[in-house]
Amino acid sequence: MASETRRSLIQHSRLRRDPHAMLRRMLDRVEPGALLDDPTKELEQRIADLLGKPAALFFPSGTMAQQAALRVHAERTGRRTFAAHAQCHLALWEDGGYNAVHGLRHKTVGDHHGLITLDHLAEVREPIAALLLELPQREIGGLLPEWDDLVAQTTWARERGAATHMDGARLWEAQTYYERPFAEIADLFDTVYVSLYKSLEGVRGAVLAGDQETIDSASVWRRRLGGAIPDAWPLAVAALVGLDDVLPRMAEFRDHARAVAAAINADGYARTYPEVPQTPLFHVHVPASKKAVQAAAKRIHDETGVELPKHPKSSPDPGRCTIELTMGVVSLEFTPQEVADLIRQLR
Repeated sequence: MASETRRSLIQHSRLRRDPHAMLRRMLDRVEPGALLDDPTKELEQRIADLLGKPAALFFPSGTMAQQAALRVHAERTGRRTFAAHAQCHLALWEDGGYNAVHGLRHKTVGDHHGLITLDHLAEVREPIAALLLELPQREIGGLLPEWDDLVAQTTWARERGAATHMDGARLWEAQTYYERPFAEIADLFDTVYVSLYKSLEGVRGAVLAGDQETIDSASVWRRRLGGAIPDAWPLAVAALVGLDDVLPRMAEFRDHARAVAAAINADGYARTYPEVPQTPLFHVHVPASKKAVQAAAKRIHDETGVELPKHPKSSPDPGRCTIELTMGVVSLEFTPQEVADLIRQLR
């Protein structure tokens, strides 16, 4: 019985996040004698340039970065409500921090399991401080609006005096669908948050980009929230390694995701959503209960050392559940047929 992980279909597996392995990747990125704050400043400038924004600011977490952005937009507009999808990160994973800390209100927009549309926005009858759009929408399969729809939605917000904010935790992956420069995508938004560890496989941290006045105001909230940490350079260095080594491979990951999804769908046991992934992230709907899939994943790991997602999501149908796959460096080691065969064993 093997318990050591030898191969993994989890993007943030310890095979990539092992401290020794990460430190080895980071060591050559820091020049001898460099000042400790240099990597953080370099990271901010690189992301500002990449997104075509005048300024950018490091935050220790995306949660803090997004709350700071929305707080600034609320203060600037004199409005306390922001519009966002029902399954946005702020609603699901932050314990209502936007309200408890900042007194903001989330106006839910759109269908719970579908993308926001312009028709949904037309139903918003109150002034909003900001429209928050997540690209891609992780909780519904990594879906993205078509480009013309995205332009129309951000235009709708601006015409009503609202700011536009992108939850771009996975913007690095979303760009592979739009196939437009990052700056062109970011230009639709007043502020953009990007994660430094999800797609880039860094340690932790985030960057918020926007105009200089907004970023200056956000820096005040960063300090108030305890995020102006000294010596953030290890997080910045890990992110710089990701920008250099991982970001250029996003299209490769997307292509592998599409090949894997095609193999899963051809097998006939499970099905993917979307059928053809738009990004390296997609969902797999499995005809087995959450408990059964968890037990099967543990059995496969114990017997083979292959790590599969450990936290499937339940379904209204107790005999079905959903797992999330994101193709990255470690998952390229699996052929599409190998992944389909592993999924079939989840029962």
